[in-house]
Amino acid sequence: MTQRLSLSDLEVHDYVSSLGLPGVIDVHVHFMPDNVLQKVWRYFDAAGSLIGSPWPVHYKKSEGERIELLEQLGVLRYGALNYPHKPDMAQWLNTWSAGFAKENPKSFHSATFFAEPGAELYVAEALEAGAELFKVHIQVGGFDPRDPHLDPVWQLLESSHTPIVIHCGSGPTPGNFTGIDPIAEIVERHTNLKLIIAHMGYPDYRQFLDLAITHRNVFLDTTMAFTEFTEKLAPFPTELIARLDDLGEKIVLGSDFPNIPYPYADQLSALANLGLGDDWIRGVLYKNAARLMNVQ
Repeated sequence: MTQRLSLSDLEVHDYVSSLGLPGVIDVHVHFMPDNVLQKVWRYFDAAGSLIGSPWPVHYKKSEGERIELLEQLGVLRYGALNYPHKPDMAQWLNTWSAGFAKENPKSFHSATFFAEPGAELYVAEALEAGAELFKVHIQVGGFDPRDPHLDPVWQLLESSHTPIVIHCGSGPTPGNFTGIDPIAEIVERHTNLKLIIAHMGYPDYRQFLDLAITHRNVFLDTTMAFTEFTEKLAPFPTELIARLDDLGEKIVLGSDFPNIPYPYADQLSALANLGLGDDWIRGVLYKNAARLMNVQ
């Protein structure tokens, strides 16, 4: 029986080096204005009653400490994702994110949007300012991605080939517009849109794997998938694991740092323990995102 990997955070750097990688690229990391982040942390503190499991945020640390931790873990590049939960918030978040990216060049210059009048204008401004990665949270935002206000936004992001990390699965709790149908419709309308489905589409794994396999510009991020925490809530179907190998370069590392209820290393251990081999792991931890994000 193959011994299961159980890394600690202190061992992550050496493990990644043993794979011959210079580090990892994590597209799904959050850096937010402090008042927004504190509100997010309060949500997770109370999330146990919603999802049936406590969610103690593991990295409740200052911004500087979190940046230093990523450095120690060997995270070479990372998303710095923000998302609005109401109108008239996205543009302010984009301004904050642009400042963060300027001060922290290892972060991808990230931006976001909401289904609202004016979204096309501030998304165009963010792209002009150098945004490399967008985040959309259908569940938290509570909006339909097919909203007409977003038609020109999807067109802008499609024509600029800018990847979008999109939380559209129905976990940890379903929303009015989560699930496969709205996103499948967007993908059919915009075949060149680069979508990174957050959390492997959790818990709608099968449907989003099918979408990624059949559409060349749909990717999946690993955020929280396969970890002991998530497996208790919605296990990844065992019969689908072999299909992950078929996806090749379309799976990228995501972690949800700092908002995870366990050490960062748990995500890497969970991926290694899928048994898909070192070449697959090398792709997920670094090579796939390097291609997608044009990291030299």
